[in-house]
Amino acid sequence: MADKTEKKPGFVARMKNFGGNIAKFFRDTKSELKKVVWPSKADVKTNTIVVLVTVAIAAVVMIALDAIFGGILGLIIGA
Repeated sequence: MADKTEKKPGFVARMKNFGGNIAKFFRDTKSELKKVVWPSKADVKTNTIVVLVTVAIAAVVMIALDAIFGGILGLIIGA
């Protein structure tokens, strides 16, 4: 049976290819960023408001639940 071990390139050969790989990475990244559809200012503003309102509502619900469960626990413990 034939030996199936592959000989890897030496360190110097890998280092020569390293710079090309980095350059290719940045070219590919730039190419992909050109494909991105960026939101308009109006979209960003609307989405920000939606997120802030949602967080505020969630905070109010958590505060209410904390107060309710804290009161129930206070009654159970008798504090």
